[in-house]
Amino acid sequence: MSHSTIWPGTLWIVRHGESAGNVAREAAHAGGLDVIDLDVRDVDVPLSPLGERQAVALGKWFAEMPAESKPNVVLSSPYRRARHTAELIREHGRLQPLDPANPVIVDERLREKEFGILDRLTKRGIQAMHPDQAEFRRTIGKFYHRPPGGESWTDVILRLRSWIEMVSREYCDERVLVVAHSVVVLCMRYIIEHMTEEQILAIDRQTEIANCSVTRYDNDTSQTRNGRLVLAEFNFVAPLEHEGAPVTSAPDVVAGAK
Repeated sequence: MSHSTIWPGTLWIVRHGESAGNVAREAAHAGGLDVIDLDVRDVDVPLSPLGERQAVALGKWFAEMPAESKPNVVLSSPYRRARHTAELIREHGRLQPLDPANPVIVDERLREKEFGILDRLTKRGIQAMHPDQAEFRRTIGKFYHRPPGGESWTDVILRLRSWIEMVSREYCDERVLVVAHSVVVLCMRYIIEHMTEEQILAIDRQTEIANCSVTRYDNDTSQTRNGRLVLAEFNFVAPLEHEGAPVTSAPDVVAGAK
């Protein structure tokens, strides 16, 4: 029996490769600093040399797939580290997007969670400079806490719901690769799998989303009329290990980036 569907045939969600922000954050924590040393906007933070190596490794993994199984749509966060990761994956994966004029489609809804006044601060820095926000986060919880000028997890989820509606409308039955950020990976799981706050935060506590890790959903059309996305892989790093690229999982620029 044939089924119509509203979902991509396959959806890969990839966190960008290690960035200069990840490296700077680790250095700030190791040095007991309040502020992470970066001289560019978060949107402009580049990949580290290791991050480029990770993206190339993942691209080579995609290159080994049959042409009919590879992604044919590539979407990316507008942040430099995500766009560069997507471009390297496309190049080394020898991907053939449906629209050659737009081989990597940038969508601002896939951007990193915005941290507002907490941007570039370590946990120590937040406690020292904004103790009220540290207390709000403790009492409200990270899922709903919105720092001044920033976003909560639920704010990210709201924009991603709009993005998923677009994907189901424009890319049904296609093979879609998304390159974004760790919080986007987790929030996408929350939406697609109809999770509760407690369920997704439990996963967050247990797992650091690795740079260039793969989370994959396949469309199962056997049970429902429109199909449904079923989790096949989560935080999958074997492509990096296969190519000998070190696996890293440092959060992004701000402490508590997820």
